Amino acid sequence: MQDWWQATFPKGRQTLTISDAHGFPIKIAYGEKGSGKPIVLVHGIGSWSYGWRYLIEPLAQHFRVICFDATGHGFSEKPLQAEITHQGRELKQVIQALCEEPAAIVAQSLGALATLAMATEDQSLLTRLVLINVPIFPEQLPSVGMRVLSGVPLHLVQNFDQLRLVRLMAPLVRGVVGLARQEVVANPADITQEDVYWVTYPYIEQPGAIAGFAQSLQQAAREIQRLEQKQPNLISKVQDNLGSITSPTLILWGERDGWFPVSHGEKLHSCLPNSRLEILPDCGHDAAGSFSKQVYAAVLPFLQELPVEQ
Repeated sequence: MQDWWQATFPKGRQTLTISDAHGFPIKIAYGEKGSGKPIVLVHGIGSWSYGWRYLIEPLAQHFRVICFDATGHGFSEKPLQAEITHQGRELKQVIQALCEEPAAIVAQSLGALATLAMATEDQSLLTRLVLINVPIFPEQLPSVGMRVLSGVPLHLVQNFDQLRLVRLMAPLVRGVVGLARQEVVANPADITQEDVYWVTYPYIEQPGAIAGFAQSLQQAAREIQRLEQKQPNLISKVQDNLGSITSPTLILWGERDGWFPVSHGEKLHSCLPNSRLEILPDCGHDAAGSFSKQVYAAVLPFLQELPVEQ
């Protein structure tokens, strides 16, 4: 198949070097399309820029669209990160490096939590927020598969990854992912072989991708455990500071999100003073990938409220 980056972005896949918490350089993959006010798309856990495949082109008709793979995901580098807090820090650096002005953020799932984390600390780089199905009030990792993988010792996953055994098991991996995606879409008929191919592509072809995913799951599981035990954690820190976020915010929530119920969206809406909530009927967790037309219809008018230069 044709390289997705080359087919999607005029300059294909580009590389940006940012710094981790210790000042070490990390290379992340990104693409951009369109012109005008900057819009940054932020994917969720286990995903990559392909997750925005149906929204990049229509949004690029109106804005300069930038999407990037978080470290440990997709085509970005996959270093070991001790804590989950690196994601909000990455987003800030991406905006600073690629945007000459504050940007609007459209973020889904864990990417939306990272966006909230950044917003509670610094809103100077933000204009508007679109948050889709956010894991802001989690009780556990949302799927059985995630909970199982998070319990496997990381060194075992790394060994499996480094030996590239996954390439020998590619058909099985795609089959398992195809079944897993039924959890995040309302209509399983929406799942295509092409989508499964590209969703799994980094895991099969990019060394470190499976270990990076497992590490992210372990980080998330630790954060939820700390939340339950009332120990210091990112989630409660964000929860406690939601009221400080004054950026105009649109919250989109899938009516049939099997991972995080609509009540979480309603609670988030009540905590954000300058927010509005829109429930997407018959939509599952992966709204960007399986409900893109409805997401676009909700997002475009909200983003077009951005101030226009005279």
